[in-house]
Amino acid sequence: MDKITRDRAHRAWRNAEFIKQLSDNLIKIGPWGIGVDGFLAWVPGAGTIYSVGTGVLLLYEGVRAGASSWTLTRMAAYLSANSVMSDVPVIGWAMDTLFRGQWMAANALQKDIAARFGHAETVVDAPSWRTVVRPTLQR
Repeated sequence: MDKITRDRAHRAWRNAEFIKQLSDNLIKIGPWGIGVDGFLAWVPGAGTIYSVGTGVLLLYEGVRAGASSWTLTRMAAYLSANSVMSDVPVIGWAMDTLFRGQWMAANALQKDIAARFGHAETVVDAPSWRTVVRPTLQR
């Protein structure tokens, strides 16, 4: 297995985790959660733009990670349904608030990646900010 391919897939796994937490799980309510997608569903146009934007990002990550065509198809179906709901006033907005399309699409991608490359660490790629301590010279 190529290390670069595995690292790219694991980066996609972590990006999917970030998107699903932001979109559908900022505030936990029992087994459910509401995120940016649920709040923006009530703003005409904004919910659709957000849903389509995160959908494109998730599908891009899926393609870059080499996800199977079945996984990409499922992801597209979840994300399309999520985006279409936010176009219907009031009832659609309520359904979009409760429908966790990004969550389901991200989970499908993460399961595909885990099956092929193993689970990714959930640690975010970030630089290490260490203080270098140099010994002082005694005179």
